[in-house]
Amino acid sequence: CFCVAMDSGVRIFNVEPLMEKGHLDAEQVGSVGLVEMLHRSNLLALVGGGSHPKFPDASVLIWDDAREGKDKLVLEFSFPKPVLAVRMRHDRLVVALQSRLYVFSFPHRPTKLFEFDTRDNPKGIVDLCPSVERALLVFPGHKCGSLQLVVALGHTGDLWGCTGAHRCHTGGHWGALVAPVPSASRRGTLIRLFCTQSRARLLELRRGTDPATLYCLAFSPDCSFLCAASDKGTGHVFALRDTRLNRRSALARVGKVGPVLGPYVESQWSLASFTVPAEAPGGCA
Repeated sequence: CFCVAMDSGVRIFNVEPLMEKGHLDAEQVGSVGLVEMLHRSNLLALVGGGSHPKFPDASVLIWDDAREGKDKLVLEFSFPKPVLAVRMRHDRLVVALQSRLYVFSFPHRPTKLFEFDTRDNPKGIVDLCPSVERALLVFPGHKCGSLQLVVALGHTGDLWGCTGAHRCHTGGHWGALVAPVPSASRRGTLIRLFCTQSRARLLELRRGTDPATLYCLAFSPDCSFLCAASDKGTGHVFALRDTRLNRRSALARVGKVGPVLGPYVESQWSLASFTVPAEAPGGCA
């Protein structure tokens, strides 16, 4: 499933078969700036926004679509500044503001567990590992070019190499991988894959040579593949386990080419790509 925040409310879709499963109209919820679904369940996190909001943009409201009657708002979390992102799983709710992050126990007897200061984070970059067996939280570190990794009650440290990151995504059942984007520069040409346990860099993947804004990253459930979508209207799929499937530059067969072209020649390119309309931001899943 996926859900969409709109000026006319919220629409909920099933992917396969593609069909609309629910619609919260503007009379119920007003215009909505953000919506997040708890996996494939009846719980939605709503944040007001758009042209005629019913709810403030500095609050997160939990909507239980399975609840009987008209009053389906079951929880409200209020904050001092606008909410930029919400992440949920079966035991945690994470809310990102521009320079602060809040973590709550959820959904039973919600309690604030942690607060973290972050560097200026206008895009609300944050991700939460979906596996309840590893409570891994990833968000921008205090220093430019770093991500902060937090596991359960302990801090795991900083991970470097993601200057100007627009998105980050954790993957795998154990949250073993993280891909901050763009990782090498603000150009959006490279994706670097890190191990969240050792913090070692595993792979460097090349989206292209032209500067781009990367909208979204998604791992396959078994972390065999990574998909990336950008404002170029192109989606790219990379192999992570059998990297022989990825394309290489024809110059790679020539041998050593010197320090200038070396990193480019040794890059791994996507094994497959596809195009979508470039006019609107695209997401991949």
